[in-house]
Amino acid sequence: MYTKRRHILENNENRCEEHEEKDICCGDHAHEGDDALMAEMAEAREKSVEDKLKESEDKYLRMYAEFENTRKRLEKEKQSSIDFAVERFSKDMLSIADTLEMAMSHFGESDTNQVQEGIKLTLDNLMKVFERHGIKPVDNLAGFDPNFHEAVMQSANSELPNDAIVAVLQKGYMLRDRVLRPSLVNVNKI
Repeated sequence: MYTKRRHILENNENRCEEHEEKDICCGDHAHEGDDALMAEMAEAREKSVEDKLKESEDKYLRMYAEFENTRKRLEKEKQSSIDFAVERFSKDMLSIADTLEMAMSHFGESDTNQVQEGIKLTLDNLMKVFERHGIKPVDNLAGFDPNFHEAVMQSANSELPNDAIVAVLQKGYMLRDRVLRPSLVNVNKI
């Protein structure tokens, strides 16, 4: 592009030099050729700019369409992933429902120890399902952390350090690195 313009300008300079020589010889007739040449150059420049503008608009429209298609595809994939995750979790929860139904059907025939054992098995099964899906209990041994615990009670025990967890009233759970539910705790305040 640059070299083409330079070539045109050099040619124009050569023509101008020729026209200057002719101007000396021919007088006013030389200016008519210059005007036509300048008009031709302006028209060529305008056409070149218009072509580049059309090309840029076309590239923009294509890129925008590609962006929109990618955005729509990613949105569908995201929704599909969410649906699949919920489906997988739901299927895993069915085994817990089955265990509870079985325990309830035998409740009348069994004694308290068997019911307690059935509930323990169900809880163990639930914890395995949680583990498979990245759900784990909040660590309550490290002490009170407002990011993972919610203090609902306070106790004053001089034998325990300040902000120690005295009791866990309800377990909290994490989904990978995100808190699903904070642990409800009794905190020591001296």
